[in-house]
Amino acid sequence: MEPFGEWQFKWATQHDTGSTSEERNDPRGWIHASADNPVPENPANYTSAWIKIELPPYRSSAWKQPGLFIDKLYGHKVNIYAGERSIYESERHYSYDVFKIALPLEQQDMGKALYIKIVTYSDRIGLHQNIGIGEYQDELIRFYKTDLFDLILGGSLVFFGAMMLLCSPFLNKSQLARWISLSLVIFTTGTMIVTYSPFPYTFFGSYGKLCLTTFDLSLFVFLPSLALFIEKALDGAKVTVIVYMRKFIVAYSAFCIALLLLNEITGFKYINIYYFFTLTVLGIVMLVQFLLLISVSSLHAVRGNKDAIILSTGFALFAATGIGELIWFYAHAKNYELYLWKWGVLCFVIAFIVILSRRFARDHEQIVNHTKELELYNSRLQRHEKMEILSELAASVAHEVRNPLQVTRGFLQLLRETSEDKPKKYLGFALDELDRASGIITDFLTFAKPQLDDVSVLRLSDEFEHIQGILAPMANIQGGEIRVQIPDDVYISGNSSKLKQAFVNIVKNSIEALENGGTIEIWAYPGNGEIVIHVKDTGGGMDENELSRLGEPYFSSKTKGTGLGLMVTFRIIEVMQGKIEFKSKKGAGTEAIIRFPSAAAPE
Repeated sequence: MEPFGEWQFKWATQHDTGSTSEERNDPRGWIHASADNPVPENPANYTSAWIKIELPPYRSSAWKQPGLFIDKLYGHKVNIYAGERSIYESERHYSYDVFKIALPLEQQDMGKALYIKIVTYSDRIGLHQNIGIGEYQDELIRFYKTDLFDLILGGSLVFFGAMMLLCSPFLNKSQLARWISLSLVIFTTGTMIVTYSPFPYTFFGSYGKLCLTTFDLSLFVFLPSLALFIEKALDGAKVTVIVYMRKFIVAYSAFCIALLLLNEITGFKYINIYYFFTLTVLGIVMLVQFLLLISVSSLHAVRGNKDAIILSTGFALFAATGIGELIWFYAHAKNYELYLWKWGVLCFVIAFIVILSRRFARDHEQIVNHTKELELYNSRLQRHEKMEILSELAASVAHEVRNPLQVTRGFLQLLRETSEDKPKKYLGFALDELDRASGIITDFLTFAKPQLDDVSVLRLSDEFEHIQGILAPMANIQGGEIRVQIPDDVYISGNSSKLKQAFVNIVKNSIEALENGGTIEIWAYPGNGEIVIHVKDTGGGMDENELSRLGEPYFSSKTKGTGLGLMVTFRIIEVMQGKIEFKSKKGAGTEAIIRFPSAAAPE
């Protein structure tokens, strides 16, 4: 396309375009104009003007069908003449004043003067982009390509935003405000991109007023939705200025909507007031809002808020384009068409989506963690309930059975003293079995009611020295060795007898797990107000199933075990306000880790 670098401009003295030949043919008043200076300064607030362009002669080698292409022309009523022949006429009775014109020319029009008569009802008039001539069919698609892209981009955002709004009833309340505000930001952004483009006004002029009203409404919804989303994304309820800003934007947007409705009802009788508040004042409000939001988000980003970093990055692009274009718009007396803002908004929307996705991911992770914790608590509760039932049963059985066992043992002991040698041997076996049964019942009672009658401050090194002395011979018989490393200044509060009973059971199990010798290491240390005790053996170890069942009634990895020993150990440690956990791997030994509250050394 061949651009026209220069043309002539003249202010018109009348609004109508009736008999215009005298006015346009009058050689007086014509001013030289160019792409760098398309509209001379208006000397007397004229509302109409003429543009004169000399068309080049027709060249068959260059054009089959020449065409005139005007990318941007401001006005509300436009007439174009090729010589004396009218070739284009259009008028708009609404405030959108941007014309984009692709006009086929005839061969006889070439070489003549082209006159453009413009009438405006606003404060913008004239040609504000290059005008050119080229092959009509070839240039037509390229000419509208940018506008078609705007329609595709805007339409996609409208569809995406609408789908998000339709899905909002299925969300929980904690995410609803963020989701709806983001949906409205995306939906209104797409609507503004579509209705800001000259395309619908060029090809669907009868719906131009509806498109313009839709753009204004979208803008009035976009601003409060944007403020609300940022407030929720940055936990703005803790920042008073964010809350006040959001409330002000909501109130001002509602005021602008009320002005729009008033003008619709009155036939735009108060259009100047409407333009003042929705164009001039609203532009300033948007500048202040953008500056405030980017300041707050940047402050959160500096503090390490990852959402704020993402938001600041997207918002920086949006603010840079938005603020820059608004300043340029007002610096050029509103004779500038905004077009970079859509890319800034798109970057901002993408940042919004990333932030919301991160929120959903965090919420999902929290739900998974809470579910695991709930399962763990439920498992512990069920185990606790089983232990309570078993405790009551054990106490009852032990109480009822122990007395007759003691009586039976007494009579058997009398018989052994008066019987012959062979019956004495059998009576000895019977007494041993009764003692074993009594020991089991004692374990039941300890498990059922592990009261600590005599509580004192215990030096762990002394307690484990005694335990080592009791169990070392048993370990030696198995070919093993017990190694104890416990500092002398480690103390806990508890019952010495019960503590020994618990650790004798743990160490005894470790001894019985040794295969062809091995070692049992016992060490302890203080940390975070606790005393941590480790008992680690080099025995056969356990698999995950066996490990998970430790402490259950009647479960034992030993052939003749009852499981009562570990049950009693668990109960004693629990009553002493301690915690126990096991780590084990098949063939790699087992480690018991016990934690007790630390106690001060006795004076």
